Amino acid sequence: MSRIDARLVELGIELPVVVPPLAAYTPAVVDGDHVHVSGQLPMVDGALPETGKVGEGADLVTAEDAKGYARRCALNGLAAAKSVIGSLDRITRVVKVVGFVASDPSFTGQAAVINGASEVLGEIFGDAGVHARSAVGMAVLPFDSPVEVELILTIE
Repeated sequence: MSRIDARLVELGIELPVVVPPLAAYTPAVVDGDHVHVSGQLPMVDGALPETGKVGEGADLVTAEDAKGYARRCALNGLAAAKSVIGSLDRITRVVKVVGFVASDPSFTGQAAVINGASEVLGEIFGDAGVHARSAVGMAVLPFDSPVEVELILTIE
């Protein structure tokens, strides 16, 4: 068992099946010593667990739920990366995370939501999981997803 696979087991994390492209793109591309992972939605078994904007109110996705969805996006991203590099042990650094949050106009907690992705990457990769990041509020995301995350990874 690889080092990262063993770490996933230790954390009780099972990587999901790679989400097939939902439009005209590929889930991940290797370019030299980097893997660029396309924006990942929090798909579970081919569907979004929830849709809509993040914020406070009866009709909105809670920030805590959205944080969990950002975590799922990061795991979907790692599955996409693994599909093109073979083993997550090849990842030497998480370089950048870009997170998009479909936000109610009054919501300003995008950074806390995207912490869901950042924290799981840190749990898995330790110091190599510390990365640069953007967390951006959006009016709407594809398929009315509350969150989308893309990754840039360095590989050996």
